[in-house]
Formats: sequence, C-alpha cells, structure tokens
Amino acid sequence: MVEDEELLRWSLKEQLSKKGYVVLEAENGAQATKQFSTESPDLILLDIKLPDTDGLTLLRSFHSQDDALPIIIMTAHGSVEVAVEAMKDGAENYIDKPFNFEEIYIKIERALEASKLHREVKYLRQQNVATQGFDHIVAESKKMQMILELARKICKSSTSTTILLLGESGTGKDVMARALHANSDRSHRAFVIITCSALADTLLESELFGHEKGAFTDAQSQKKGLLELADGGTVFLDEIGETTPTFQVKLLRFLEEKTFKRVGGTHDIAVDVRVIAATNRDLEAEVETGQFREDLYYRLKIMPLVIPALRERKTDIIPLALHFIDKLNREFKRNVQGLSPAAKEALNYHPWRGNVRELKNTIERAMIFCEEATMQAEHFDLKGFSRGRSKVPLKNLIPAEGLNYEEDVERAYVVAALEMAEGKHGQAGALLGWNRDQIRYRIKKFGLKDGAP
Repeated sequence: MVEDEELLRWSLKEQLSKKGYVVLEAENGAQATKQFSTESPDLILLDIKLPDTDGLTLLRSFHSQDDALPIIIMTAHGSVEVAVEAMKDGAENYIDKPFNFEEIYIKIERALEASKLHREVKYLRQQNVATQGFDHIVAESKKMQMILELARKICKSSTSTTILLLGESGTGKDVMARALHANSDRSHRAFVIITCSALADTLLESELFGHEKGAFTDAQSQKKGLLELADGGTVFLDEIGETTPTFQVKLLRFLEEKTFKRVGGTHDIAVDVRVIAATNRDLEAEVETGQFREDLYYRLKIMPLVIPALRERKTDIIPLALHFIDKLNREFKRNVQGLSPAAKEALNYHPWRGNVRELKNTIERAMIFCEEATMQAEHFDLKGFSRGRSKVPLKNLIPAEGLNYEEDVERAYVVAALEMAEGKHGQAGALLGWNRDQIRYRIKKFGLKDGAP
C-alpha cells in the first residue's frame, strides 16, 4: 500500500489485516520502489499523489518489471480523468477517497482472481510449448526435419492460414496439429478438436456452427458452436475426408468469408480462427470421383503438410521407441533402461503398417511384460520377424534374368541399408556389420550416389 497519509494507511491496514491479508506500507515513491525490489507483492494499492512522485510514474515502473501485477489506483473523489488515464496505462481498477471498505474488498478479490487466472494461462501456455511444441516431436530423419522446418515457417507467417495435414492413419497428424497451435500466436487461446467421422452430418454442423433455440426438435435453447468458442484460437477438423458434400459447401463458405450462421439463425457471425484439417484419404482421388469438392480441396490445400509413414522415416523408429519408454517409465513408475540390440533389430525390421501409433502401442504392451532392466525382442508381439529378419520370399529377390549371387545380393543389401538409414553411411554400415569405410567402398564399387542406385 503506497499512501502518504499515515492515518489512512493505518486504518486501511487494520481493515485488510482482519481479512487475512499481509500488508506492507510505503509513504512515498522511494520507499515503494525499495519495497518492490525486495518483495513480491500480489497486488498494489497505489495513491495517485505522492510527496516525491506521482502514481502514474510508479505504475509504469512497476509494470515494466511485472506486467501481470494488479495495481489498484486510489484517487481523490472526482478525479475521474486521472483514473481513466491510469486504466489506460494498465491499472486493474480504481477506488475513490473516502473509502468504502466493502468496495475495496470486492475490487481486491476480483483483481487477485484475475491475476491468478492470467498467470495460470501464461504458465499453461509455456507448458504447452514445452510439451506439445516442435521440440517435443521426435525427428531424427531428414524427411521429418524438413516437415518441421516448414511447420516452423508456417507458424511465423499469417496466423490464419488454413493448413491441410495429409498422411496415413497413425502417423501423428494430431500431434502436428497441436504443435502448430502451441507454437503460434494463438497458443494462449482455445485449441478445439472435431472428429468429423464421429458425428452425423446434422450434428457436425450443429457442433461447429451452433444452433438457435427451436432450430430442430432437441434444440431447447441457443447453443454456441465450437467456432465461436475457439474465437482467436485454432480448430482442428480431423478426418475431413469423411464429410458429406452438403457440409463441405457450408465449410467452404466459412473458410472464404470467415462468417457463418448458426443452424436456424439469420445473422452472420464473424470469428477469427485458424483451421487445420487432416485426413488419411487421397483427396485428389476423392475429387476425381466426386466424393470431395474440388473447390474446398484447393481452399484447404493452401499450406499442405504430408506426414511421412514410419517405414519412410526408419531412423526415427529407435528414437521414438526410447521416447515412449521414457514417457511410460514416468507413467508406470518403472525404470526400463532402453532396448537390447536384438530388440532394436526387431523394431527396425518390422513394417509398421499402423505407423507411430502401432509403435507406441507395441512399446506400451512390452513395458507391461518387461521385467528385465532392458527391453528385449521377445517382449514384442511382432509377426513376420524371425532371428532379426523379416520373412521375405526369396523368389521375390531373384530377377528373371538370374543373378551374379555375390555381386547382386551384396549390392541389394547395400542399397536397402542406405535406404533404411536415409543415406547415412555410418548407420547403413552398422546395419550390415560394416564400418563407415567399408560401406563407402561398396558405394563406390557399385556406382551408388547418396544411397541411390
């Protein structure tokens, strides 16, 4: 409390102390500045007129060091202009002298509640970036690194650009959508997910756009849609390829005009949201067959991101597995140290048709059965794996014209290893039991360039 009148300070301190507040006093700007440098007040009551300075100067000084700190200005009766100026400079509220103590209690409680909420939102925003940001995504492979680089550029550009996430089921499109939101200027606002395939056409429209009372049989009251609730934030439309042409028309109109009508409504409602859509379908093929509107496809495809299948980013398999082990150790209160060489080999040679989701489920199942310090290959239920090799019919490896066994088989293994290691010579050599020089010798021997024949 910064107030130069001693009797007023004493009276106010007595009243506030009875309410359970710890009150520190300062009679001028110098004392207030000193107190502020050594204490961390939750709120400041600040007189506008002080012997050595004015309250507005102190207000600006305090907020330059902590912009979330609530400050309530105390003014003489009728000094409305000064109070308004203080509010423009960030004051939470103001109170007139002589004081009404009940009014003071109410304004202090509201200011503290608002400050608490503001700090919680700020903390959650930081946590979102830390746990859902791009650094949280495992990306050792060149393909994923390129995707993340592009995603970072998108976040730095227009915050309303529509994004289309493409890729097989289980590749992590939802994880990418959360990361795009967490790293954008919209991260402090809502992130709303709508799974389009889970709702019938009419319900999907009602959920997204809302409805007016009486719009249909069960509409007993007006309801705001998720677009309104996500104003300023991000809407993630998962499985957009499952929607009907009727819904697609209405979505297209919203994307083009940024306005919509509630079901049964007559007035346009404008919102500012970024739309991220995702699908595991081939939308180009859907457009060709008339299953998906061509104009909506190109409207969604302003900024496409294709998330590669796990078999196309094999160097991410082991880092992802270790990431899941670390996460499950904390969740299950376990201490599994990692993967045995045989376990790594088993994971590397599995086709992963279910992509990252299948890998995560495999590691979670193995964690339940693993009683050793290190996860073993036998903890996995991976069909088609035997002694570290996938079961590939040998007839598929023999060309019609026959082969020079030693040369052709060796070359085939080198090409396969380089493909699995995405051209990294050391990793390719390790897969075949060779060192970096031995793999480079064979690359030169077979006329391979950057891992490609």
